[in-house]
Amino acid sequence: MRMTVVGCSGSYPGPQSAASCYLLEADGARIILDLGNGALGPLQRYADLDDISAVLLSHLHPDHYADICGFYVYRRYHPDGPRPTRPVYGPQGVADQVVAMYGPEHRPGLRRQFDFVEWKPGTLAVGPFTVTVDRVAHPVEAYGMRVENAGRVLTYSGDTGPCDSLNKLAVDADILLSEAAFVEGTPSPPGMHLTGRQAGECAERAGVRRLIVTHIPPWNDPQRSLAEAASAYHGPIDLAQPGLTIDI
Repeated sequence: MRMTVVGCSGSYPGPQSAASCYLLEADGARIILDLGNGALGPLQRYADLDDISAVLLSHLHPDHYADICGFYVYRRYHPDGPRPTRPVYGPQGVADQVVAMYGPEHRPGLRRQFDFVEWKPGTLAVGPFTVTVDRVAHPVEAYGMRVENAGRVLTYSGDTGPCDSLNKLAVDADILLSEAAFVEGTPSPPGMHLTGRQAGECAERAGVRRLIVTHIPPWNDPQRSLAEAASAYHGPIDLAQPGLTIDI
């Protein structure tokens, strides 16, 4: 598997990065984990949009799914004709929320371009990938993902506070791609996001081989989040940045 960070800014696009979007490639297939606002443009640096075989949405906050509208425009109105239907996986109500965002009059077109599939905790095949999802701690229905191919494992936290389900999804993963939107010592609502230290604790507890810290809002200092993660996790750590590509 190869993972490329397309966008990694938390909560909204920053001056250096679009919001959340991660490209996974294996056996000629290309899928994306989330398609947040601002991500569709830079995605085209790393993949032909026709080659995206599936979109996996962790949850329905704009910084994780808003650019699905632009992806629809590309697929519906391409000068060579509408592109083939592609699956879009997401929480309950994903189809209705995308329709509401783009416009109810486009419901038939959206349904032709996208085969909307609602997540249920469990495991399914997405092309050559085996994907296991489970609910994580966030104010809306949200899912962490464990993606496997040829014995390699990437776990993606999505947006979450500390929870047992993320710990289980991350066990023995080659990479834990974990959000770290909060910082230690700052009052914050429970059950919403992780701090860098909490991301590090999860990685250490689960025995992951490499931690990548991501989803840091532009108002936070990424180096502080990285240092917090390093205080709890003793393996290799990277800070997500656009264009970071890792062979897993």
